[in-house]
Amino acid sequence: MMKGLTGIDKRYGGRTVLDNVSLSLPEGEITCLLGPSGCGKSTLLRILGGLIPADGGSVNVQPADCAMVFQEPRLLPWLTVAENLALALPFWRTNKRQAIDSALVKVQLGGTREMMPASLSGGMAQRVGIARALLQNPSALLMDEPFAALDAITRTEQQQMLRGLISGQRASCLFVTHDIHEAITIGDRILVMNQGRIAAEFVRREGGYPLDLKQLVLNSLQPLETRNPQ
Repeated sequence: MMKGLTGIDKRYGGRTVLDNVSLSLPEGEITCLLGPSGCGKSTLLRILGGLIPADGGSVNVQPADCAMVFQEPRLLPWLTVAENLALALPFWRTNKRQAIDSALVKVQLGGTREMMPASLSGGMAQRVGIARALLQNPSALLMDEPFAALDAITRTEQQQMLRGLISGQRASCLFVTHDIHEAITIGDRILVMNQGRIAAEFVRREGGYPLDLKQLVLNSLQPLETRNPQ
């Protein structure tokens, strides 16, 4: 069965946050969930990760098979990089040092295992957070605007690194962003959320995305009741 969600509903009080949302997560691909603040994209991510329940629908991946990366890496400041990463491993794991070193190399941080979080740049700290998620060997990597707080150059470097990590792997990645340029840069697919629904889907072809993608996205973000007048 394809990883993903089917017919998800979520309400807070009398307000509908998610309305019959379905999506799939192909292996080895980055699916970008694009939309403005308050459209329900982070709520959907948290339901997929098992952090909050849905009011209806089904989740086709186990929370234990998901790893989450947030905007803040939330490293423990009194532990080294390696000690922070070790917390993601089960106590019975026998090759922890090798696993940690391998994860750090994957995120281009080889040689940083004994560094303290205070000595890391924002981009480096976020890479440690990604390494921590990779150590959980997830089938689905869930990322909630992880690069939003970084400067433009560092953000571009992180985006390139992430595409290299996911491409050709068995893991799927759901990446939440409000930045259309970021979605175009890293996404194999872009799902546009509007008012708690998937309003549009765009797939990267051999030649990239449609040249008028930005306008198509803007069109899909119009209030649903005003679109496609008859």
